[in-house]
Amino acid sequence: MDRLDATRIFLAVADAGSLTAGAGRLGLPLATVSRKLAALEDHLGARLLARTTRRVVLTEAGRGYLEAGRRILTDLDAAERAVHGITDIPRGRLGITAPYVFGRLHILPVVTQFLAAHPEVDVRLLLLDRVVDLLDEGLDLAVRIGPIADGAMVATSLGAIGRVVCASPAYLAAHGTPMQPADLEGHACVAFSAAAVVDRWVFPGKDARHEMAVAIRTRLVVSTAEAAIDAAEAGLGIVRVLSYQAAAALAAGRLRRILAAFEPPPEPVSLAWPQGRLLPAKVRAFVDFAAPRLRRALAGEGVSGRAGE
Repeated sequence: MDRLDATRIFLAVADAGSLTAGAGRLGLPLATVSRKLAALEDHLGARLLARTTRRVVLTEAGRGYLEAGRRILTDLDAAERAVHGITDIPRGRLGITAPYVFGRLHILPVVTQFLAAHPEVDVRLLLLDRVVDLLDEGLDLAVRIGPIADGAMVATSLGAIGRVVCASPAYLAAHGTPMQPADLEGHACVAFSAAAVVDRWVFPGKDARHEMAVAIRTRLVVSTAEAAIDAAEAGLGIVRVLSYQAAAALAAGRLRRILAAFEPPPEPVSLAWPQGRLLPAKVRAFVDFAAPRLRRALAGEGVSGRAGE
């Protein structure tokens, strides 16, 4: 048995929280991971992990071995780099996920530039309007809009994005311009949501207890922001989307921003990745390359950009 290899597998499974996620992170078959963990436990004469149907939990022996294993592998990696004079050259496949429109408008141009600068890196870019589990999907980085509640994630801030309400000039000319959220009850609305029915929009009050939930008449519910904006441009009704999603239509005058005084605080935008001691060179290179470019892009859309992790 290769004890170092088995220890690396144990660390990956412990960090990921399950055999399946650990196997995905390592790119190994689940059967191989299970077999090597069993061999390590047999060699040590102790159970390191208590297995359930969905997760693994460290035993007391496992917690001790986890910290010792981290130190050993970290020292070994440092020694190998020192002996061989290894330079961290970004290489391999980099997996990134981002919201669809944001990814198309902002991430894809940065990825194109990054690939030109790093010929030994390939990128898989997954654009989805839902939160993706990076370990389950075998991804390295995520662009997240909104607070990151997962304590196992590390994030660097890119800025913030607001949510806007807008409609076409033709619609407003025909039906009038709402001056406060309550006025929406007399208007047709276009909703962007994965839900089957959207019957209200919530606006901020002086605190969370005084939020305004306004009933809306939803003429159309669509699953993408692009479709919602297209429908609003066609005069079907009022739409509420993130500012970057409507930026082009607003700049061209196809939509007009309304109810600006009632917009909620901007939501944070971050680049996030799973917490770990050793960040692969390809990930660190992309974060260093992309973060300043994305901060400038967000600042250019009139939202705040904040540096730092």
